Amino acid sequence: MKVFAGNSNRHLAEAICKYLNVPLGNATVKRFADQEIFVEISENVRGEDVFLVQSTSFPANDHLMELLIMIDAMRRSSAKRITAVLPYFGYARQDRKAGPRTPISAKLVANLITEAGADRVLTLDLHAGQIQGFFDIPTDNLFAAPILARDIKDHYDTNNVMVVSPDVGGVVRARALSKRLDCLLAIVDKRRDRPGESEVMNVIGDVSGKDCILIDDIIDSGGTLCNAAEALLKKGATSVTAYITHGVLSGGAVARVASSKLRELVITDSIQPTTSVQSAHNIRVISTAGLLGEAINRTAQEQSVSGLFD
Repeated sequence: MKVFAGNSNRHLAEAICKYLNVPLGNATVKRFADQEIFVEISENVRGEDVFLVQSTSFPANDHLMELLIMIDAMRRSSAKRITAVLPYFGYARQDRKAGPRTPISAKLVANLITEAGADRVLTLDLHAGQIQGFFDIPTDNLFAAPILARDIKDHYDTNNVMVVSPDVGGVVRARALSKRLDCLLAIVDKRRDRPGESEVMNVIGDVSGKDCILIDDIIDSGGTLCNAAEALLKKGATSVTAYITHGVLSGGAVARVASSKLRELVITDSIQPTTSVQSAHNIRVISTAGLLGEAINRTAQEQSVSGLFD
């Protein structure tokens, strides 16, 4: 087994290698003067089980191209098996035709990864479960819920916790977490008038006196969560904390969260935290290296990955 990484999240790749007790593979991923991507694998991978760790986060197109070119380089270097490890799978929000004459970009990206030469895909908390079916190769979708649940138990009295879905679409995810924590569930009903903007309409469930845990897979602009936090506090919640797998946090999201009524935003390192995220007083990052490392180890050993969540 050999683990390599592009430029999107080297800190996570190094942490995964530390968990696996293997060195990070020696590869050069750089740019020509015109920003074309150049990849050179500086060690022998013939006959090896290769894992490429690369989140397709900002700049998404650059990091996606890095991944595709690295896969091609490994294939042409006669690697036995190539597994694309995507802690964050970009373009996942474009998983259906939202209107006439629009693409299904998640399927296109799945095709690109497959055609580049990947044999397997390992990813974390896909935005929509059906994206697994977009790949024509084996795809394991890991869940961050065990990590998030463990952190919640370490910081809260679960007898007073209520898990809250920030919208109707996230109810399944919120219900799964509430079952793990053995606590109640509430839902924020919202209406979105324009992309990137949301208006909270109602809170379904009695949150009075509860420590509310908002759960979602992605935080981008942060508007939905900040509005939901305000609505929950107006309904009598004691505190509101958000647990999110992928901290996209584009534009002024960090400043918005910092000035919001959220007690804390907890995200994973599936996307490498920026300097502004690291310096924000109410944003905390928890590691997925153990989960991803164990999944990589089980894949290499031909063992069950789903057993991680039993």
